Amino acid sequence: MHNDHELKNKEIPERISHEIKIALSYYPELAETPIAFRFKKDIKKSTMQAQPAFKSLLKPRKKRSYVIFISKKIKIESESFKITDIPSDVLIGWIGHELGHIMDYRDRSSLDLIWFGIKYLYFPKFIREAERAADTFAVSHGMGKYILVTKDFILNHAHISAKYKARIKKLYLSPEEIMILINKE
Repeated sequence: MHNDHELKNKEIPERISHEIKIALSYYPELAETPIAFRFKKDIKKSTMQAQPAFKSLLKPRKKRSYVIFISKKIKIESESFKITDIPSDVLIGWIGHELGHIMDYRDRSSLDLIWFGIKYLYFPKFIREAERAADTFAVSHGMGKYILVTKDFILNHAHISAKYKARIKKLYLSPEEIMILINKE
């Protein structure tokens, strides 16, 4: 588990600090990386969003910092969940996926990251690539069981619309693909 020294450069909201610390423990490489976890009122089309801190794009990649925005209310189509209503393991998987994005961003130049942002906004095919890469990072860091629990929560939740489920199926790794990756570990 992380000791407090490793969390000195992390901004962690109390309400979900338990889940964040567990997810971070799977990513020892991010111990030195400044990451702020912040609640946001509303995030379009998603629940959480990882991005480089804008000002830090001017710094060398080793000194870059990141923000993970977490929607206060997780509104999936017409259904609204408060973050505190979501099972702990599901949240850990969700956060683990976002940390997977940060792993992906770490190796990119600032220019590449800006281009990444543009492609993410305008090219649906690229979104799929980026989301599957984040899932893959999380699974390769030993978080497969959490990622599966998160997928299961979304895909088998009665109140989540078919449209949202279809989006998840299209863009992210399927439970079957995750199982294949876990078994390769």
